[in-house]
Amino acid sequence: MTTDQTNRRASSAVAAIVAIIVVAVAALMVAPNLAVTSAGGAEGATTAPPSSVTATGEITEVEVTVQGMSFIPGTIEVPVGNTLVVTLNNTGDQRHDLTFANGVTIEPVAPGASATVEVGVITADMEGWCTLPGHRQMGMTLDVIAVGAAASTSESADSDTNTNTGTHTMGHSMSSSTAPGMDALIAEAAATDPYPAELPLLSDETTHEYTFTVTEDEQSLAEGVVRPVWTYNGTSPGPTLHGRVGDTFKITLVNQGTMGHSIDFHAGIVAPDEPMRTIEPGESLVYEFVAPRSGIWMYHCSTMPMATHIQAGMFGAVVIEPDDLEEVDRQYVLVQSDIYLDDDFAAGDLVPDLTAFNGRPFQYDAHPLTANVGERVRVWVLDVGPNSALSFHVVGTQFDTVWSEGAYSVHHSTSTDGLTKGDTGAQVLPLLAAQGGFVEFVPVEAGTYPFVNHIMSLAERGAHGLFEVGE
Repeated sequence: MTTDQTNRRASSAVAAIVAIIVVAVAALMVAPNLAVTSAGGAEGATTAPPSSVTATGEITEVEVTVQGMSFIPGTIEVPVGNTLVVTLNNTGDQRHDLTFANGVTIEPVAPGASATVEVGVITADMEGWCTLPGHRQMGMTLDVIAVGAAASTSESADSDTNTNTGTHTMGHSMSSSTAPGMDALIAEAAATDPYPAELPLLSDETTHEYTFTVTEDEQSLAEGVVRPVWTYNGTSPGPTLHGRVGDTFKITLVNQGTMGHSIDFHAGIVAPDEPMRTIEPGESLVYEFVAPRSGIWMYHCSTMPMATHIQAGMFGAVVIEPDDLEEVDRQYVLVQSDIYLDDDFAAGDLVPDLTAFNGRPFQYDAHPLTANVGERVRVWVLDVGPNSALSFHVVGTQFDTVWSEGAYSVHHSTSTDGLTKGDTGAQVLPLLAAQGGFVEFVPVEAGTYPFVNHIMSLAERGAHGLFEVGE
């Protein structure tokens, strides 16, 4: 089920009000004479279940474990009228609690420890979640399904739980509860071929011709979570193009979708009227431009509403090299994008449910990028938004070269031992939506180096990956 909430740390007075509300909700759903612990830890009043539900006297016992930032199982089925008893066995590596929508709570449990709670007689579907700051957003939720409950009862419970909060949550804007957790996203990424992050080789050709075919497909993000994607040539991002200043690009756009689509190349300078126009299903157009300046340039569908088309996957990168760009050992391209699992972005919500490098959250955690000690690595980085900013950082190293939007802010000189001279460097490449650049670094030790959006709430939604550095 989906809830959309904004949780805030309350003062003690507001916390008391929340506790009263939680107890009131609890009174609608728990069995007679059951002492209920509210999210605030106070003992709550009890009442009989709704007259339409008869307590069976049966008990359903379930053990819930922790895997990464997920509860296992994520769904608990209980015959309506049964009493649910849950044991939280914390098999994770940090403290977790578990609060149910009726106010019953397991207080924080240390790693390796367990706690048991009687949730009450189950009369309708309801949600449970970890209230520690950020944990619910990372996917620590579970659903209790009342098997055999009347539809009206479930709908009423949904209405009640939409206003419930826990006291451990902080002042974050909550992601939709439909967003899968990190572990589920990584598991799906591991079973899927990654988008190739290597920059395509630069050819000697000065004219580059491509056909971009628009398709409308689906992308499985995690088990049971599928979203619609609209793509150029079946991938999101679309093909990465690579050329030099002065090269000509000729793209034939073919719309095989079911709605109007278009394309806008930031790498060219052309009047938008004809080449960027929206074409209907079955139509095509030719978009030709000369690349006058170097950079990593965004392309995207410019059909309104653009936020819808971009977040659905219709974007990509064009890398136009500066004339004096030196050779390096490895070059990668990373394109950050936002993913929304509902229409929140259309209503002005700038916080995405998920984020991704090259179209899939956490895919380079499942399929790390590679380098070796002493190699110079260049990473071209582009933020396509449509809303979020990017602060690109590689953990465990520093950038000795930073180039952004046409200019160097840091430029290395190399010593005989392969390290860089001087005392200048950078820790992040900051980019707003549609901005791009590149960074360079030389790893000096073997190991695993995470790369992240250092706006950490966005990294934890999927803008995260790994470099595996060998000897």
